[in-house]
Amino acid sequence: MLEGEVKMTRKNQFWKGMLLGAIAGGVLSLLDKDTREAMKENVKKTSGRVSYIVRHPDEISEKVKGTAAKIKSTFETVNEDISFISEKVEELRELTPQVTELLKETKETFTGSEEDELLNDVVGKGE
Repeated sequence: MLEGEVKMTRKNQFWKGMLLGAIAGGVLSLLDKDTREAMKENVKKTSGRVSYIVRHPDEISEKVKGTAAKIKSTFETVNEDISFISEKVEELRELTPQVTELLKETKETFTGSEEDELLNDVVGKGE
């Protein structure tokens, strides 16, 4: 046997063991009466839903299409919102240095002239 065949055989044995273990666990759990009753109810509910879907495929199809349309619409709206926010962030990045410079100039203008006036008032040169 080749090395690849040995690996495949081991993999198959692993999955076979997993399946057998799951079946054995399921059978053992059904020994409990409460578990059997719960499973019986779940099977009834599920089979009822499946049979409804089989009998009304057009209704289910329309619901799926409607949900898909809502998801698509929501995605488009979120995408537009993200684009808008990205544009605003970029505008702020461009404006921030300009605003900072304007504030510095304004501060220098007012600070410089007010200090000169106050100094002249205190020293008495403003007369």
